[in-house]
Amino acid sequence: MSSNMFTGSKDYVVTPDLMDSVNVSIALKKPLLIKGEPGTGKTMLAQAIADSMDMPLIVWSIKSTTKAQDGLYMYDTVQRLYDSQFGEGDVSDIGQYIRLGKLGEAFTSDRQAVLLIDEIDKADLEFPNDLLWELDRMEFYIHETKETITTKHRPIVIITSNAEKELPDAFLRRCIFHYIAFPDEEKMREIIRVHYGDIDKKLCDNALQAFYEIRKMNELQKKPSTSELLDWIQALVISGVSVDDLSKDMPFVGVLLKKNEDIEVMQEIREKGYSLRHW
Repeated sequence: MSSNMFTGSKDYVVTPDLMDSVNVSIALKKPLLIKGEPGTGKTMLAQAIADSMDMPLIVWSIKSTTKAQDGLYMYDTVQRLYDSQFGEGDVSDIGQYIRLGKLGEAFTSDRQAVLLIDEIDKADLEFPNDLLWELDRMEFYIHETKETITTKHRPIVIITSNAEKELPDAFLRRCIFHYIAFPDEEKMREIIRVHYGDIDKKLCDNALQAFYEIRKMNELQKKPSTSELLDWIQALVISGVSVDDLSKDMPFVGVLLKKNEDIEVMQEIREKGYSLRHW
């Protein structure tokens, strides 16, 4: 198998379709845009690729205030002013005041890296388009030093989106796209086995039943995700509580549900003596 092929990792359950999407994006040298609801493993995919292919992982976490320039470089004018006032360093050497961003780090890495641009839809609408040139050409220009930074080893670019807003068509055309659907019960069992290989079958069965019953509830504002299910199972194992009827007892509900309104709905169910499956 070629070292440039992603074959999955021991800590991440990957479907054949997702594996194909990763390898197509690598072969075509295009960013892979991953969409899916929170908790479907979008961010963990980048770590799995880095682990599987023995590459460093560089993470650029996007916020509402993030600009494309932030990923390229920053000119530290404050430090240069400080040095000029106190006579420290050679202020004529502007290059020492250039701080590379995450994209710049990926471009100049001595080894091919996996670059994760995480939650790109959090930024403003112009952000994706502002990155088109750099992601296409794999280079950027530093105006202060009149230097062009060209990638040493083209990074594998993984971009995640929670679909909070639509991305520009021009940006989408340059990406390979894959949607990660929420795992069904069979796939979730596989994920649980990866994390808790020796888990008690009864605990696993009952936890999964209660988990998917909760996710069917239309009243919930935020449905629990895979990571919250794994945390809940760990809490159940550590506590040693009875798992005979988790759908009715719902211990440690705050591990699964993170909004007051959702916990109140669960408390109402318990106070009325209902089981989730009969709600």
